[in-house]
Amino acid sequence: MEWFKTKTESGKILVFDPLRKRFVALTPEEEVRQKILYLLVENLHVPAGLLAVEYSVKVNGLDKRCDAVVFASDGSPLMIVECKAQTVKITQKTLDQAVRYYSALQPHFLLLFNGLQCYCFHANDGVLSPFDHLPDYAEMNS
Repeated sequence: MEWFKTKTESGKILVFDPLRKRFVALTPEEEVRQKILYLLVENLHVPAGLLAVEYSVKVNGLDKRCDAVVFASDGSPLMIVECKAQTVKITQKTLDQAVRYYSALQPHFLLLFNGLQCYCFHANDGVLSPFDHLPDYAEMNS
């Protein structure tokens, strides 16, 4: 899979997202998203076909979008990924946002990433607890 391919169009830098199969604006948050998507696919062995980018979810009747969701082969959500630009600190507000997505999808893991800080949480009986490493795809499924 080809990652980090860029081009300039009308004065804007675009990056090719191999999962969405199109060029998108290279915003600071998109740069972080592309880095974590690369890590998930290339290092943590998440099948690209089971990774959704900007996944729509209903939260309290409102349409929201998760930055990314990793799915099991049966279609059940395994991990929600919430990205922030590198200049945005991950705070309780970031966690609260991700927890709203979590409550809608009930995945096994929740990942918060801004390119500098990375926090992973594991859900056990509906309780999120800090997880000490990034699980690979096999561990997400166990």
